[in-house]
Amino acid sequence: MTLGDRTGGDTASRTGVGGIGGSGGVPGSVGRGGFLTGGLRAAAARHALLPLRLFLGVTFVYAGLDKLTDSAFLTGDGPGSLAQTLESVRGTAGAGWLVELAQQSPEGFGVAIALGELAVGVGTLLGLWARLAAVGGVLISLSLWLTVSWSSEPYYYGNDLPYLMAWIPLVLAGSPAYSVDALLALRRRRRGHRIFG
Repeated sequence: MTLGDRTGGDTASRTGVGGIGGSGGVPGSVGRGGFLTGGLRAAAARHALLPLRLFLGVTFVYAGLDKLTDSAFLTGDGPGSLAQTLESVRGTAGAGWLVELAQQSPEGFGVAIALGELAVGVGTLLGLWARLAAVGGVLISLSLWLTVSWSSEPYYYGNDLPYLMAWIPLVLAGSPAYSVDALLALRRRRRGHRIFG
């Protein structure tokens, strides 16, 4: 009798890839025999980044939509416009060259940031190319920190630096649970098992 026989099958087929279960269901869910497969602590560890992923995804989708639908933000000048914001931070930005670059076409830069935030948010929520989406989140947050919130005193009053730090775990880990990436990995693994197994 092997370990697989005693536990009701091999562990790999029951747990699947990235939180998507095989024949035994999602890890941490009620499995065969009515007990939690893997235990609560293991399930919590597998899903630890899910709240962060949901928060950042929803926030970036909202931020992108808000910018695209705000009539003042994409205007060339005036109160509430990106052009006015860029002018107000021009002398205090950590990356003045980036402000000058954005000032050449504030409307175009504003649309690019809004579309970037939308793409990053949707990719993060779906878990589609999750690491690439997280790198996009890092770059957007870094550019906003070096320009708009650089002069915040003390530094922790600015919100872009915490967003920058929040993206880093998703860059490192990706979206291992409840994601399109996990489903695609499981599909590739099953296809490989059929070919070589």
